[in-house]
Amino acid sequence: MKRKPIIILSIVTALILSVPLVAMQFSKEVNWSLMDFVVAAMLIMGSGLAIDFTARRSRNITFKLGVVGAVGTCLFLTWINLAVGIIGNEDNPANLMYSTVILICIVGVIGSGFQPRGMSYALFATAIAQFLVPVIAFFIWHPPLDDGLIKTFVLNTNIAVLFVGSGILFRRASVTSPDDSTIPCTPK
Repeated sequence: MKRKPIIILSIVTALILSVPLVAMQFSKEVNWSLMDFVVAAMLIMGSGLAIDFTARRSRNITFKLGVVGAVGTCLFLTWINLAVGIIGNEDNPANLMYSTVILICIVGVIGSGFQPRGMSYALFATAIAQFLVPVIAFFIWHPPLDDGLIKTFVLNTNIAVLFVGSGILFRRASVTSPDDSTIPCTPK
């Protein structure tokens, strides 16, 4: 891997993490520990490196947009789940099911050999898993039928739609000309 993307990614990560650091100086509501900063830095850097690694495998812009969408959605899902939780609060054990959603995405993408058609299937499966998490949680934990439950289903559906969008981008990338498709193990 070239040094330039790592340097740029490090600067972007530092800028993003400076926001809560500065906010902590002016508000007691923002209270990050050192571990919060470490985890956030790992998430941002890991996402950036995943985008760089995967997007370099193709010259196809649709493929690259699919990568950004998939990784960005996984980052958003993880971030919101760690910060406040999606089902109930961050301590609700139902939120652990979202790690399975991310795992399905990662295993599916790696299992596809980073080929766009296989990646589209992986993202469609991820979307289904995302949609099923609150359904499973509803039947296991029997939460009250209130406004919070509806908001949980709406949020999950929207995240699932983002995964479907990335899957559609990968599907489109798979039907482009052969010289624009992915080139396994040959980073650009």
